[in-house]
Formats: sequence, structure tokens, C-alpha cells
Amino acid sequence: MLKNTLRRWWDLRLPIALLGLAVTAAWGVRQTQGTAMFEVYNFVTRPFHANGSGQEQLILARTQELQTQVLELETQNQKLKELLNYVSGQKKKGVVAPIIGRSADHWWQQVTLGKGSNDGIKTDFTVMGPGGLVGRVVSVTPNTSLVLLISDPTSQLGVAVTRTRHMGFLRGKGKNKAVMEFFDNVPNVKPGDVVSTSAFSQLFPASLPVGKVLSVDMNKTPAPEAMIEFSAPINSLEWAVVYPHSKETEKPDQKALESPTSTPQGGVEKK
Repeated sequence: MLKNTLRRWWDLRLPIALLGLAVTAAWGVRQTQGTAMFEVYNFVTRPFHANGSGQEQLILARTQELQTQVLELETQNQKLKELLNYVSGQKKKGVVAPIIGRSADHWWQQVTLGKGSNDGIKTDFTVMGPGGLVGRVVSVTPNTSLVLLISDPTSQLGVAVTRTRHMGFLRGKGKNKAVMEFFDNVPNVKPGDVVSTSAFSQLFPASLPVGKVLSVDMNKTPAPEAMIEFSAPINSLEWAVVYPHSKETEKPDQKALESPTSTPQGGVEKK
């Protein structure tokens, strides 16, 4: 009888031990609020979490890159459409050229175009952008052209107020504005007037849009001045159109009125 009883207890030793372990584990979890089990779980699954997080980050970064590329392409496409519409509206055939070089130190002075003599471009050719005059070509290589911008402080050109034909010369200010100095002592000009290249200009064809009058200073000496805002977005140009400008097309009486370095009534047009 005693032997059977001992045997039954011996057979139950494993369940009793497991029950004891379970009770001990439950007590430990309660006392530590499950911290140990959480740490064990975190350690075991950490490689899977790391890989998943890394993959998600890579996918997100790639998606953002593609979205940026699409936006850039859409912007470039819109600008090209605007430029092509501008070119198609011109009577003369021009050479469309991308701006491939622009120094931060000379942002308002010059730009480099991605086309040159191989495309028929020569020095003194006129450079236009959407909205109006940009500058002129001052040097050429087979594949590039250097453009002196009209915003360069050393750039001066003959201009006129379209509404009244009062003339003067324009000086760049190193930004998107310029100063027009009139030849007349009391010019008929007001804010909003459109300014274009003068018929007496040696460097540019006549009647090219340059900008509009922002303000007028009649008390300025030695002659009244007007602040002009350029009509072309010179600060953000990415493309331009180059047109030939042959001095042989000028009228004989116009040549007689001009000297190599001056415009009528004492204005100076620098090359």
C-alpha cells in the first residue's frame, strides 16, 4: 500500500515541478510588470524590426526622390512650353539655348549659354528671355556663349519711353532694376510706362521690351531719372533665345547720328 502511494507521488513529480515553475514565473512577471519578458521578446525580434524599418526608410526616400524628379520635369516642361510659344511669336528665327553657367559672384553680370559658334551664334548677338531683353553675346566658343546682362552695372544702352518716345540711357544696378537717365530736362514719363530699346541704339535692335517705370525723380541732377524694373526674369533665367543683330541693317542717317561710343544728346552706350 505504501509502495503504491509513493509510486503515485513519484509519477506526479513532473507536473508538480512544472506547476511550481509556472507559479514562480507568474509571481516574477507580476513583480516586474512584465519587463523581463518584454526585453526578451524585443531581443529576439530586433533583427526583424531593424530590417523592416530600414526597408521602409529606403522606400520612403526613393519615393520622395521620384516625386521631386517628377515635379522638376513638370516645371521644366512648362518653362519650355512658354519659351517655345515666345519663340514662335517672333518674326526672326532665334537659337534657343540653355543657361549652363552662372556664378554667384557675378549673378547679375553675366551668364553662359550652352550653344556657340557651331550653332551660328556670334558676338554682339541679342539675347532675349520671356518678357524682354536680357543682354548680348560678348564672346563665343564652338559650344558656349558668354552673355553680358543688361543688369550689369557696367552695361548701358539707349532706351525710350514707348508712350511718349522720350529717350535716355539705361544703367544696370546689379539686380532686377535699372536706372534710366533722360536726355530731356522735363520728360513726360510716369510710373507704369513701358520702356524699350531706342531707335538710335547701336548695340540692340529698336523696340525690344526692356521693362516698366517704377518711379521718377525729376529733381535728380544732372538729369531726371526713372527707376526701371526689367520685364524679363533675369534673376531666374534657365533658357534664353539668341537673335542676330547686324549693324549693316541700320539706316544710313542713323549711322550718321551715332558715334562709335555715344548716343544722341550725350548718352553713352557701352560695349
